[in-house]
Amino acid sequence: MLLFFKRLFAWWDGATLGTLFTISKHGHKVGEDEFGNRYFEEKKPGIYGKKRRWVLYKGYADASRVPTEWHGWLHHTFAEPPTKAPLARKPWEKDHQPNLTGTIYAWHPKGSLSRGGHRPPATGDYEAWSPNGAKS
Repeated sequence: MLLFFKRLFAWWDGATLGTLFTISKHGHKVGEDEFGNRYFEEKKPGIYGKKRRWVLYKGYADASRVPTEWHGWLHHTFAEPPTKAPLARKPWEKDHQPNLTGTIYAWHPKGSLSRGGHRPPATGDYEAWSPNGAKS
């Protein structure tokens, strides 16, 4: 019963029942990426002549985990999916790194409150603002 409610409401941790129903009725699987995300396309073109495209994330729904070639296909930049026409990797491209914002692994600059909040004292070129124009 818990799985039913999770599928009904929890879009961030897998597809909802409505999405799964729509894909099973109107879509077909196109491929899968190295992260386990599955990609689908509508069987017939929609109102504007384009077929809708979906991604079902493996685990938590994080758009930063969609590889470049699949992102281009999802947004109709590429007509063919990477399973049919693979995108050549450039030598300057780096491997994927997840978005760490909001996690304990997020980058915190020197002086940020998350790193202890100790900043060096202000130098002589700093003048504090005052609402009545007086210098401090």
